[in-house]
Amino acid sequence: MNFELSDDHKAIRQLARNFSESDLKETASKWDQEKKFPHELVPKLAELGFMGMSIPEEYGGSDLDLLSCAIVMEEVARHCGSTALTLASHNGLGSKHILEFGNEAQKKKYLPDIAAGKKLSAWALTEPGSGSDASGMKTVAVEEKDCFVLNGSKAFITQGSVGDVYLVLAKTSPEKRQKGVSAFIIEKGTPGFTPGKPEDKLGCRGSDTSTLSLDNVRVPKENLVGERDMGFIDTLKILDKGRVIIGAMALGLGRGALEESIRYAKEREQFGQPIANFQAIQWKLANMATELEAARLLLYRACYLHREGRSINTEASMAKLFASEAGLKACDEAIQIHGGYGYIKDYPVERYWRDCRICTIGEGTSEVQRMIISRNILRGQGG
Repeated sequence: MNFELSDDHKAIRQLARNFSESDLKETASKWDQEKKFPHELVPKLAELGFMGMSIPEEYGGSDLDLLSCAIVMEEVARHCGSTALTLASHNGLGSKHILEFGNEAQKKKYLPDIAAGKKLSAWALTEPGSGSDASGMKTVAVEEKDCFVLNGSKAFITQGSVGDVYLVLAKTSPEKRQKGVSAFIIEKGTPGFTPGKPEDKLGCRGSDTSTLSLDNVRVPKENLVGERDMGFIDTLKILDKGRVIIGAMALGLGRGALEESIRYAKEREQFGQPIANFQAIQWKLANMATELEAARLLLYRACYLHREGRSINTEASMAKLFASEAGLKACDEAIQIHGGYGYIKDYPVERYWRDCRICTIGEGTSEVQRMIISRNILRGQGG
């Protein structure tokens, strides 16, 4: 077992680290306070190859392995959770659904522009009344002669109001519940397809999130992705990689919180000495560092198994569960170490905590991850 990164992985890490330091560190707080989606950042991300990380080169992508994607996510999240979430969404389920289950015509039509950052992708499953329980979905797609007609609404959609290409899930056979859901590509500007205003969120405020309204949206049959009624089943096959990516985002935010805490503890003096000299602070830092390193190893293990072509259903859930909770705990401890300064916006640790809070919810809540892990180990699978 080799714990050393390859030269290629080290190069990717340095590229992402340099970008995060130069383009995100000084502006992330501004985007957060203004609740502004940084459109101007997209061409730079595309130039670096980060808008098509998992898309094959034949469609204009970078074709990075899962470990490289996780490394990029950690480095970007170190300074800006919003940008990390944008990358996770853009590179994740939406484009991944087209890549894994779309036909060749769909791939050639949409993936090059997605990889080039010319079009932002979004994925729409969640609804006002259904989150973890997809069977509660109300959006329906009725087949007509030359199209499907979609009606319903979606909620909490990342890139919802700024997206260009949407992968929308709707029930085509409602009586089959989750096994009667299909996936459709809907383009921006399609009549009846209306994004809502951006949500006023706790964290990741520089990432766009909104509702979507579908009122008799006519979608050509050629925009059906994969087989009819298989949309949610297909989704389950690609969720594991997304969970690793969100875990890496939490790791990056936690790492940022740790590094800021180390710096502050060395500079802040109380009772005539730096607070880094106090055992209470030292033990907080030690716990943060240890738990984050354990999270990194769990994430890298899932990436290794994925590279070997093995199922990572259990391992991805373990990594996502532990990393998201360890990252959030590190951010919380960072605020405590900073004391009153940690509670104001002059220091980034309060933003890290707000940004990291979504990581225990998105791509499956911590409760869902525990459900998956327990179900699998009781069946003797994984772990």
